[in-house]
Amino acid sequence: MRTALIAWDYPPSPSGLSTAAREIAESLVLQGCDVTVFTGDRSGTSVSEGVRLIGCEIPRRSRLGRLRTYAALGHLAAPLRFRDAVLAAHVEKPFDVVEATNWYAPGVLLAGRPDLPLVTRNSTPAAWSRESVQSPRNRLDSWAADRLERRQAMGSAALISNTAEHGRRVERLYALEGVAGRDGRAHDTIGLSLASSILERAGKAAYPASVPPFRILFVGRAEPRKGFAELIEAIGLLAPLVEAGQMPDFRLDLLGVPEEDLPAGIAPATRSRLNPLGRQPDGTLFDLYEAAHVVAAPSRYESFGLVYQEAIAFGRPVVASAEDPSARDFIGKTGAGLLAERTDGPSIAHQLRHVLQSGETRGRLRRSALDAAGTFTRATLGQQTVALYRKAIAHTAGSNGHSGGRR
Repeated sequence: MRTALIAWDYPPSPSGLSTAAREIAESLVLQGCDVTVFTGDRSGTSVSEGVRLIGCEIPRRSRLGRLRTYAALGHLAAPLRFRDAVLAAHVEKPFDVVEATNWYAPGVLLAGRPDLPLVTRNSTPAAWSRESVQSPRNRLDSWAADRLERRQAMGSAALISNTAEHGRRVERLYALEGVAGRDGRAHDTIGLSLASSILERAGKAAYPASVPPFRILFVGRAEPRKGFAELIEAIGLLAPLVEAGQMPDFRLDLLGVPEEDLPAGIAPATRSRLNPLGRQPDGTLFDLYEAAHVVAAPSRYESFGLVYQEAIAFGRPVVASAEDPSARDFIGKTGAGLLAERTDGPSIAHQLRHVLQSGETRGRLRRSALDAAGTFTRATLGQQTVALYRKAIAHTAGSNGHSGGRR
């Protein structure tokens, strides 16, 4: 099977979507697929681990670069660039199927083609990451992004979500309820895998000594969806307890958060416990997981749940939020951590204090995490994705009354 994958970025770019793209691409290579990734973070072509990479970067002073500066219409620049690149390669040697994320709809202009089935793998929709208060221009921008995402979903031959609840929420958001399945279009639940380098490193990682200051790790951006402000509030609630000798000392490593993203006016006792690290390479990520006693991931919503999976692989207890369906699956059901009742400062502080004060609790959560580790394999991801691709190809062929495309 010859497959195309549209990605906003690709390793070594350190982002969740980049990591997801690599896992999908390399898992498909293991299944014998011919995989080409069209990535927006570079120019030129290269090959990495059997995956052909075609750069689709948009120069700032180009026609599409200028289009990007316009409200609403700017969201079409990347889809136009990806469409042209994919179709040029498709004419040269046809693809069987093309996959794209839903986030800002990079594949929207390939949706509904009779000769090239589009599969949309749902990450977190743009609507779930933005600020609640927006300027008129940003409201127009957001409206356009949401419409494009829905159009891509409606024109997809098949859909993928990380969990069943994720899939249901995406269908409600895009008004797809009753569409997927009714017309024979598949919407499957397929979890992501972890890279073999992570699993190998995690399998050798001993748990750090239970000696204060304990280290808490946060991985992500300083955005509302991640519960970042609430986590900082929780640290502010716990810091006075440390000063009063009522709980052990700790530090919070913030991977992906630069100094300038910290809230203004943080109390000195709180600020002294924060270590903003900005974006770092994978090697630093592994070092931080090894050093961590606890991973704090109080997201309101996670689509892929990669931080949960990575923490579980390293056997690190997780403090997450019960608001997130993925956390309820990855953390709650496995017993690999504690769930705050809500994504708010007091609830997060309560669970962090509990896990930091109790060595018995940390040991129990670590054992549960290790029992759940090893289930996120590329073999499973690749097999399930190829099976879904075949459904998409069959759906497109049936809808158009001919075979369409290569097998």
